[in-house]
Amino acid sequence: MPTFFVLGACLTSVRDAALDDLRAAAGRIAASYGLEIFDLQFRRESTGWVLRVMLDRVPAGDAASRAAMETAGVGIDDCSRVSRDLSALLDVEDEAFGGVLGNKYTLEVSSPGLDRPLRLDRGDEDFRRFEGRLAKVVTREPVNGQSAFAGRLSGMDGDVVLLAEGKRLHRVPLAAISRARLDVEF
Repeated sequence: MPTFFVLGACLTSVRDAALDDLRAAAGRIAASYGLEIFDLQFRRESTGWVLRVMLDRVPAGDAASRAAMETAGVGIDDCSRVSRDLSALLDVEDEAFGGVLGNKYTLEVSSPGLDRPLRLDRGDEDFRRFEGRLAKVVTREPVNGQSAFAGRLSGMDGDVVLLAEGKRLHRVPLAAISRARLDVEF
């Protein structure tokens, strides 16, 4: 029994290392088109194994460039180019990634979407990047008696996310947020 546990842990760490190498290779391909990897997942689904790669634009420095970038988003042509290049790399170099993908899997390349998650692993970066956009935020524990918030991202005050809902300004500590996503505006 202990041998199996150790073996399982070893296989998991080998798989994780191979996926980290794959993420780095996909990141280099995406960067060649001015994009970055938002997320990469390799998982078993009802249709079989799926390698899902989500692309994002590289955040621009100044406000005008940022606004233009957010309007442009990640398009079908962007996804197609990255998919083509990544597919070619994987066809030739699967063994370089520890053979973790095997023979049969589906490659999906997409954008995070209009209602994209705000990445908490990046600290306040996404909350600053999408200032002015509508968002939904859920906290681990209630903040002033409330655990779900919706409103317009209005910046940061230290480690506190400012979220305007009508005339009310919610102050939500970044550390208390369990998940957040942009809300679709029409």
